[in-house]
Amino acid sequence: MKIEQIVDFAQASSTLENYHPAPEKVLKGDPAQSVRNHYASPCGQFNTGVWEGAVGQWTVNYSEHEYCEILQGVSVLRDKDGNAKTLRAGDRFVIPAGFSGTWEVLETCRKVYVIFEQTAE
Repeated sequence: MKIEQIVDFAQASSTLENYHPAPEKVLKGDPAQSVRNHYASPCGQFNTGVWEGAVGQWTVNYSEHEYCEILQGVSVLRDKDGNAKTLRAGDRFVIPAGFSGTWEVLETCRKVYVIFEQTAE
C-alpha cells in the first residue's frame, strides 16, 4: 500500500449526495441532507465521510455502529422513551447498532461519521 492511498478528508474529491429521509420518517421540517462518503472498505462494512443535515426531525433505526464528531450546529438525539442528548460542535460519541429513536437538527448540523455495519455470517 502506498501513501497515495491514505484518505485525507481535506483533499478528498468525493461526490456530494443530496437526499431526504423517507417521507414516513419525517416528523417535522424539511430535513434535507447531504453526504460525502470519503472511504468505503472493499468488504462494504466500513464507511467514513462527512454528513450535513438541515433543520427538521426524523425517526432513526440504527443497524450499524456509528462514531460521530459534530463539526457545527446543534442536534438532539432522542431514544424511544424520550430521553434526550443535545449534540454540539466538538461532541464525539458512538451510536450502537440497535438504537431507535429520533434525530432532530435545531441548527444546520455537520458531522464526521465512521460507520461499521456487521454482515450476517
